[in-house]
Amino acid sequence: MSSLVTTASLTPFVTTPIVLTIAGSDSGGGAGIQADIKAISATGGYACSVITALTAQNTQAVTGIYPINAEFVEQQLDAVFSDLNVIAVKVGMLSDSNIIHSVAKKIKQYTPKYLVVDPVMVATSGDLLLHSSAIDSLKSELLPLADVITPNLPEAAALIGCSVPKNEDEMIAMIDELRQLGAKSVLLKGGHLETDDNSTDLLILADNVERLSTERIKTRNTHGTGCTLSSAIASYLAQGHELSAAVKRGKYYITQAIAHADELNIGQGHGPVNHFFVLNTQGQS
Repeated sequence: MSSLVTTASLTPFVTTPIVLTIAGSDSGGGAGIQADIKAISATGGYACSVITALTAQNTQAVTGIYPINAEFVEQQLDAVFSDLNVIAVKVGMLSDSNIIHSVAKKIKQYTPKYLVVDPVMVATSGDLLLHSSAIDSLKSELLPLADVITPNLPEAAALIGCSVPKNEDEMIAMIDELRQLGAKSVLLKGGHLETDDNSTDLLILADNVERLSTERIKTRNTHGTGCTLSSAIASYLAQGHELSAAVKRGKYYITQAIAHADELNIGQGHGPVNHFFVLNTQGQS
């Protein structure tokens, strides 16, 4: 009697790089949970999610925020961690101190291998997404748990209580204070220096700083860039890349997503980046 060999029996076991995004929902689809899931999927990870807030949002403005009850956030986290082998976690919009406390508590309980924190405070439209009273909770409870935090210049300034940098020298002057926030590393993003020809980020490690610079792309379609970059970094970490390599790959991915953003025609304000630029390019060939 011959044995039956199935396709499954010939397939080697591969650990699926599962990435959990903990963030708010963007009804316009360009940022938040929606951007995170797109970026994680496009870069080779499997995305699962815990929603911390609902927003009424489009490419022009945030017109409403509805925080999710902290107990239900914890229920979502328990559901995901008790079943899925989450390797990396990306944290975005948390809205208030109660949710920050709940997320920090569950991160300590389940100890995922990697934690990427994007300290979301202000939307591309300029709308406030994190209550000022919650910044202290973010700094004391969550940032010290992170492998990398990814603030833009206004966020970094708010975290350490200084004015927003106007040039790269002023970015460099922030390094010591950003290290004191307690995260293992900081990716200080220089995208807001709009008069510079290049977009330069500083990867601040414990004992050195890596300068990552790419040519600045002229487009108004930059909605969700921070969410997208931090999610891509988490995805690459989950796939086994070292931190520096994961950040460089994430930087390349977001640069290409921005470069292809004008191929989309979404909304009347700051449109989203093109998360699936590779598939869209293939479809046009």
